[in-house]
Amino acid sequence: MTTPFLGPDGAPRCAWSGTAPEFLAYHDTEWGFPVGDDQRLFEKLSLEGFQSGLSWRTILAKRENFRSAFAAFEIPAVARFDQYDVERLLGDAGIVRHRGKIEAVINNARRAEELVEREGSLAAFVWRFEPDAADLAEPQTMSTSPASVALSKDLKKRGWKFVGPTTVFAFMQAMGLINDHARDCTIRPEAQRIRPPRMSNPRAGCRAGARR
Repeated sequence: MTTPFLGPDGAPRCAWSGTAPEFLAYHDTEWGFPVGDDQRLFEKLSLEGFQSGLSWRTILAKRENFRSAFAAFEIPAVARFDQYDVERLLGDAGIVRHRGKIEAVINNARRAEELVEREGSLAAFVWRFEPDAADLAEPQTMSTSPASVALSKDLKKRGWKFVGPTTVFAFMQAMGLINDHARDCTIRPEAQRIRPPRMSNPRAGCRAGARR
C-alpha cells in the first residue's frame, strides 16, 4: 500500500497530493467531490484531453490560461470557435499548443451542444455511468474501469475526440463519479458525505457541485 502523505494538519491524505506544492489545495477542495455543472464537466474533459502524454501538474499550472483562452469553457462559446481561433490558440504560449487537442476541444463543444439538446444536460448524461459502489475496486489501484470504458465508447460513438478510457477514468475520479480517495485519506469521508444517494438521479445531478 502506498504510504499516505501527511498534510500540514498532520492528517493523512492520498500520497499524490504531496508530490507537488499546488496539489494539496486541489486535492482537498476539488478532486473527487461530485460535480453536476456542465461547464465544469466540459472543462475537465477538455483539460484531461490536453493532459494526454503530459502530467497533470503541467495542466494545473496552466489552468487559468486555458480558461482565458477557451472562453472559460462555456460550451456555446467554444462551439463557435473557428479556424481563426485555432491559429490564435496555436500562438498562445500560456497553454499546450497542440493542434489536434485544440481542434478536439472545439469539436467536443459542438458534440456537447448536440448531447445537451438530446439529453437535457451533459451532467445528466455522464452521471448515468456512475458505477455502483459495490463494483468499485480498491481506491487508486486502477487507471481505467468498465464504467470509463463504457463512457469512452459512448462519447466516441457520438463523435468526441481525445476521450480514451484512461482519460475518461481520470475525469471520473476528479469529478467525483467515483470516490477514489484512499481509504485512510482524511478528505474521503467529506467527499462521500456530500454525495446524494445516487448522483445518477437527474435531480441530484443538478445539485451536485454547488458546494465547490
